[in-house]
Amino acid sequence: MGTIPVIVLVLVLTSLPIYFLLNSRGQFSLKFLITRIKQAVPGLANEQKLVRYDLDRLPRATPSSKLPVDIKRQRHRSGKFNVLRSRFSKTIVIAAMIMVAVIAGNTVSAQITPSPLSLKSVPVPEPDNLTEFVKDKTAAIKLGKALFWDMQVGSDGVTSCATCHFHAGADNRSKNQIAPGLLRVNANGTENPDTVFDIGGQPNYQLKPEDFPFHKLADPNDPNSVISDRNDVSSSQGVTNTKFVDVVPGNAEDQVKTEPDPVFNVGGINVRRVQSRNTPSVINAVFNFRNFWDGKAQNIFNGVNPLGLRDPNASVVKAETPNQLKFVKISLNNSSLASQAVGPPLSSFEVSADGRTFQEIGDKFGRTNGVKSKKLPRKLAKKLFPLRPLGKQVVHPEDSVLGADSRWPKPGLKDRTYDRMIQDAFKPEWWKSNKLIQVDAEGRRTFIKKPDRSLETNEYTLMEYNFSLFFGLAVQLYEATLVSDDTPYDRFLQGNTTALTQQQQLGKTLFEGKALCIGCHTAPEFTAASVSNVTKNGRIKRVPFPPNSPEDNGFFRIGVRPNTDDLGLGGNDGLFGNGQGNPLSEARLAQLGKFQVLLGENPPTLNPPLKPTETVVADGAFKSPGLRNVELTAPYFHNGGQATLEQVIDFYNRGGDFGALPRLNLSPEEKQQLVAFLKGLTDDRVRHEKAPFDHPQLFIPNGHPGDSTKVTDDGTGKATDSLLEIPAVGKNGGTGTPNFLS
Repeated sequence: MGTIPVIVLVLVLTSLPIYFLLNSRGQFSLKFLITRIKQAVPGLANEQKLVRYDLDRLPRATPSSKLPVDIKRQRHRSGKFNVLRSRFSKTIVIAAMIMVAVIAGNTVSAQITPSPLSLKSVPVPEPDNLTEFVKDKTAAIKLGKALFWDMQVGSDGVTSCATCHFHAGADNRSKNQIAPGLLRVNANGTENPDTVFDIGGQPNYQLKPEDFPFHKLADPNDPNSVISDRNDVSSSQGVTNTKFVDVVPGNAEDQVKTEPDPVFNVGGINVRRVQSRNTPSVINAVFNFRNFWDGKAQNIFNGVNPLGLRDPNASVVKAETPNQLKFVKISLNNSSLASQAVGPPLSSFEVSADGRTFQEIGDKFGRTNGVKSKKLPRKLAKKLFPLRPLGKQVVHPEDSVLGADSRWPKPGLKDRTYDRMIQDAFKPEWWKSNKLIQVDAEGRRTFIKKPDRSLETNEYTLMEYNFSLFFGLAVQLYEATLVSDDTPYDRFLQGNTTALTQQQQLGKTLFEGKALCIGCHTAPEFTAASVSNVTKNGRIKRVPFPPNSPEDNGFFRIGVRPNTDDLGLGGNDGLFGNGQGNPLSEARLAQLGKFQVLLGENPPTLNPPLKPTETVVADGAFKSPGLRNVELTAPYFHNGGQATLEQVIDFYNRGGDFGALPRLNLSPEEKQQLVAFLKGLTDDRVRHEKAPFDHPQLFIPNGHPGDSTKVTDDGTGKATDSLLEIPAVGKNGGTGTPNFLS
């Protein structure tokens, strides 16, 4: 071989294991490399031709952990070269064996150290300055659970946060759960919504198992055997299209005006609208650095909306003394759940009539559909304060949080009002004042001593004005208790070697190796989008293969749909209305020089340095979801296009549907091993709704009487509802609710 090649080879052999073992990405690549070496060695020994993998065909967003080793050999007929090639091949075989031995030694060493810790070892993220706002955390959790499950929050007096998150933190409904491709854009990024229902033909359709997957193949292992392709989304129904008029204090239903809905109607009668992305679980969502599929719910909570520091006008009011008020900007870190919580109650697709808001911030923030609004009252607080909390729902007397306050068998909480619950949970400087905040038709705000009756509906107590702050933080603190850390997988990591079956243990090995899952679903949280991973590895990074494009940590483009179907992270935050705003991608913010201003810290230093003109991986990228309880949370992916775990594994095995991933070449047995392992991530407390996953009674809209061709008008231009009861469950749990389409 010659002296210099041998020296180079020795240097490589000694340096690679060190790099792999010291680098978190390398540790995963190491496992992958071991697998490939095992495959390569017999191939070299037997003079078999290895398949060349075309690296140029890989998209920029493919995570490094999902890249195969590029092994190629070319046959040459020169006898002399064949001799040299044979010697070099033998040298490589020996080198590979040496490297495997070095790696194996480190593996054995690692095995005698303590086992990896379960999710129980991961601290639940919490704001550093929480005590500046919350005086009693237990009381705040009680308030948050009541608000999360209360049907009176919705403009229709029916829809709550829990309406879309009642089954393992997600949604198992299957009628009127289809939306067309409303987020589709043109190649230049301009809006191009698809309003045609490919599945069922019209809204109010009852989904069937045979409708899935939405991208159908003759051979699930062959991405080129396409039978049909549909860009519809399986998600959650919210409210009908109505225009907000006013609230009637003490009435669960808002005054609204039905507006014709050109998309969600059957025979001209409005049906409930369906979200444009699949509903993710709120269980374990506290570990996410950002929330929503596109990351719009910021890690910093501004007390008003999901946008965090991106919104320079977001402010709340603080009482220096009961007679001295001032507008203040607040910032609570590790609070993406609070940022997320204040979004749906204003959404004209999810919970609210169009135009109802928590908070007025100058003359900018208003309708969720991007239309400016000058008159922006805090109506939700005015509506809820006179109402009995959970006044339309029974609370189980053994509810783990609310049981002591239950009026069982009557609905609601006894001796409780929302204003009293806020007083119990939050410090008085955020709710106690003798003055009012008056908002005029132009959005100007004034502190006044006594009511001006001519403008009564535009005057708010301090508690009403700051209601978004209380709502967001209380719901976050409740959802932070929804941690499923007692799975067979957790018990296995803690030393119970029989907690996972042999099949599940084989699946675990595949998950961490050949199947490449761990590249996106890392650590006990099973997501690279976690607070711990982003804190450790930075908010943005470079893809570790040419051209080393920058990307947001924890967001990946895996080829579920074409990028133009839904830009995801490639969209904007809507700050300026009319669909305009700053990029959601933090890498793009860094390119624009806005990272520090809009996110509150300096961007990570990339190597090589970030260039303003280089391509960022963002379009078609989505937050990597955690996988705990995934057995219970079908349908899957951001479009809800897969109904079973088997379909999900087929998707990854073939390299995705739109060219983003390498093929895995899993055997049928290996596929089942992976499915079995994923089922080992289910916490039985979630399955059986035991504390902390118990809950009040809930009535959920389950489509409308009739079908996709005919519905009944309730007399206001919208269809009558079919309501399904989810019974109240106490801390000891119950039978749970059926899985999707089961």
